[in-house]
Amino acid sequence: MDLFEKLTILSDAAKYDVSCSSSGSSRANKGGMGNGHVSGICHSWSEDGRCISLLKVLMTNQCVFDCAYCLNRRSNHVPRAAFSPDELVDLTLEFYRRNYIEGLFLSSGIYPNIDETSERMVQVAKKLRERGFYGYIHMKIIPGTDAKLVAQLGSYIDRGSVNIELPSTRSLALLAPQKTQKSIMGPMRQISETLLDQEEGRKGKKKTFIPAGQTTQMIIGASGESDRDILSLSELLYQRQGLKRVYFSAYVPVNQTSLVPAGPPPLKREHRLYQGDFLLRFYQFKAREILTDQEPDFDLDLDPKASWALHHMDLFPMEINRASYEELLRIPGIGPRYARRILQARRYSALTTDSFRSLNISVKRAKHFILAQGKALPGAGKNLEDIRRDLVGRDQGIQQMSFLP
Repeated sequence: MDLFEKLTILSDAAKYDVSCSSSGSSRANKGGMGNGHVSGICHSWSEDGRCISLLKVLMTNQCVFDCAYCLNRRSNHVPRAAFSPDELVDLTLEFYRRNYIEGLFLSSGIYPNIDETSERMVQVAKKLRERGFYGYIHMKIIPGTDAKLVAQLGSYIDRGSVNIELPSTRSLALLAPQKTQKSIMGPMRQISETLLDQEEGRKGKKKTFIPAGQTTQMIIGASGESDRDILSLSELLYQRQGLKRVYFSAYVPVNQTSLVPAGPPPLKREHRLYQGDFLLRFYQFKAREILTDQEPDFDLDLDPKASWALHHMDLFPMEINRASYEELLRIPGIGPRYARRILQARRYSALTTDSFRSLNISVKRAKHFILAQGKALPGAGKNLEDIRRDLVGRDQGIQQMSFLP
């Protein structure tokens, strides 16, 4: 099999992995090729907002595991291929020289075993660095990988990720019996503890071990967990493991088996989980506030923040001139940037219903939930039904715009 045939098979096999990002690296160019610090053929976003390109590929799609949700499972009859470390290194460098890519995103099936697969991935990262490549490298760390190999790999790559895949031990045992919670959490915990030690011991110095931190991925809709279960697990990972990001991937039915659903979940469910995740990371919400035992799944017609506000109308309308930063973040349509702009403007004068235009703040969503010097904003809803109808209409309009070519 020639290199192009391998690339065709192994790039296509990598498309189901969505945890692909490239912000946060501090690895600077030292006279070689590329620069993982200022940037991040998948598209991602750098920390400064630029769209960048990564070669996204598997080292091999051969696998000794038989996960029910995976196209590359052992029992599937699909074309198989594998790169040698040298082939992958040469391919990455040649693609970079032709300006096709700015970095590498590498995952792999497990063959012939976990540690031998991980050793080959270490060789790829090491050889790239030895040949002067300072571009961005993100590699998947296989659950159960030996701690010494995790340490070696972490010294060469910018970001690492150990995929949880399924949100509970029950679904893991049913759909991916060769994986265990212990095998997943071992490398993840090792990375988080090493990063913490590095942060405490190297104040003001460049980070050398996985400088862009770690991420993980969960498959949504392959098993029966609620949105509340998934969001609560995400919150726990942020708190205990210090993850940079949890990615959600809507289940794609690629195998015929009674263990997994015949069809995919609504894509809007994945979107709502990302919105809930943003509330956790940037808006100071807790998972137990966003979803409850009584309502464990997201409203697909309404974004999570607006849905929360409609369930807590006793807190609204809120006087914009007295609300704290934390309270401002609870108002639909007001994010961290708008909240800081409001606090800054209040230092000089009280805000009125006419102030928002001069501050370049859109109140199309927020108007239902705020007062300015005791006065309601023009167009504010008079009852819960009117407010919900307006918010649902705006949310659907945003969704339609986001899918335009």
